Amino acid sequence: MPTLGEFTARQLRGLCEVAGLGEQDARTYQDVLVEALGPEAGRRLDLPPSGRTFLSDDHTPVEYSLSFRPDGAPDLRVLLEPGCGSGTLEENGRAGLDTVRAMSRRWGFSAAWLDKVEDLFLPASPHGPLALWCALELRPGGVPRVKVYLNPAARGPARAAETLREALERLGLPQAFAALPPGDGYPFLALDLGDWEQPRVKVYVRHPGLPAAEAGELPRTADGPTAAELRHFAATAAGTTDGDARLSGLPVLSCHVFTDAAADRPSGFTLHVPVRDYARHDGEALDRAVALLGRHGMDPAPLLRALPSLTGRRPRDGVGLIAYLALAHQRGLPPRITVYLSAEAYSVRPPTG
Repeated sequence: MPTLGEFTARQLRGLCEVAGLGEQDARTYQDVLVEALGPEAGRRLDLPPSGRTFLSDDHTPVEYSLSFRPDGAPDLRVLLEPGCGSGTLEENGRAGLDTVRAMSRRWGFSAAWLDKVEDLFLPASPHGPLALWCALELRPGGVPRVKVYLNPAARGPARAAETLREALERLGLPQAFAALPPGDGYPFLALDLGDWEQPRVKVYVRHPGLPAAEAGELPRTADGPTAAELRHFAATAAGTTDGDARLSGLPVLSCHVFTDAAADRPSGFTLHVPVRDYARHDGEALDRAVALLGRHGMDPAPLLRALPSLTGRRPRDGVGLIAYLALAHQRGLPPRITVYLSAEAYSVRPPTG
């Protein structure tokens, strides 16, 4: 019986090949993943997950994503919860923080942004479904870009807006909070750490019951996606032709990117649709992903090669392998589509209908 580390390292190796990363990079990133999972990496998969992580439906503390652009291979990312085996949420956050600090020393990047807001998001008695997640964008050369995801409700749901506003002010973005659209809470604040061309602060907003037709009203960027483009993406990802139909499953998320302290608007926007909650099985989700990639001039072949790297099952035999579809716009860059992929280390959600 494989361990969690062995299982996810094997998946990652296949995805590295899909993304055009070489053999040495693949081995390096396999080691990085196993090290970041800590003691949980050695847990056998015939045992239940030691913690009920919010990161995936089956509580695997790892998620992958492929970010597509019109030309070139997709970028490979892995999202993980370093403290997943900890006994309490406070211990979880501290383990995650220690892991990120170790990465900072290893690769020589600054964690100054995290230092500025640590007390807001890692209090002594934290609330919420997560403490700290870490995402790695895997690049040639064996040194990833790193970002962290934090929970604005860590000091309690009633203080989430207050916590987020104060964090943005500390990060030098005093106008950012006022630029966010209405929504039902803020599930994540994400910070780029270290070697990014233009480090980003990203705020996620939850939109339960959003009609696909209203997706075009969410951006607050000066330029970017058209309302028609976003409506089409939301409707296609959710499998509806009725723009007024409310997406009443898992909520749509909007992500608002801030890179300029002087600006009163975000510089980027992403729409995240949890396709797994709007498809009967992954065959449907895959068809929608392929259609959207084709519409935006992106080659779906890497996605088709990626799925066998993760599982031997047929897409129609479960739902959730393709977790989210996202359309991203960043000022000065072409649009990107990101497909989020589940590890399914512990279980497969059966198809519906």
